[in-house]
Amino acid sequence: MILRLATAADAQAVAIVHRTAMRVSLSFLPELHTAEQDLGYFGQKFLPANEVWVAEGDGRVVGYVGFDADRINHLYILPDFQGQGIGPELLAKAIADGRARKLWTFQKNARARKFYEDRGFVAVEFTDGAGNEENTADVLYQWRP
Repeated sequence: MILRLATAADAQAVAIVHRTAMRVSLSFLPELHTAEQDLGYFGQKFLPANEVWVAEGDGRVVGYVGFDADRINHLYILPDFQGQGIGPELLAKAIADGRARKLWTFQKNARARKFYEDRGFVAVEFTDGAGNEENTADVLYQWRP
């Protein structure tokens, strides 16, 4: 597995990882965007606004993490590559600078919640989902060094 900083050329691969992981691992969520909209978002907004690291395996991008100074905004792994240690490696990139970070995940996403809690993230706020576009109950986690 190779971890590297993403470039603008990775937008499509990141969008595919995101879309695939969402549809398979978070199938309880509504599908709100088309593949073309996802590509536009990742290429024009997400990659420019975040430090994004990708994990490459089998000659392709299989996971990514995107974060800024305060938040981990995304961490997704293709379903066939989950449980192989890629998530912890990507998360380590996001917290390597030792800054406190927050992140949101969905309350129903038990696997993600356990993943973050096992790595020292603490739930600090639960919502009914009215503040996210999926209108799905979520939870805010915080990590402190």
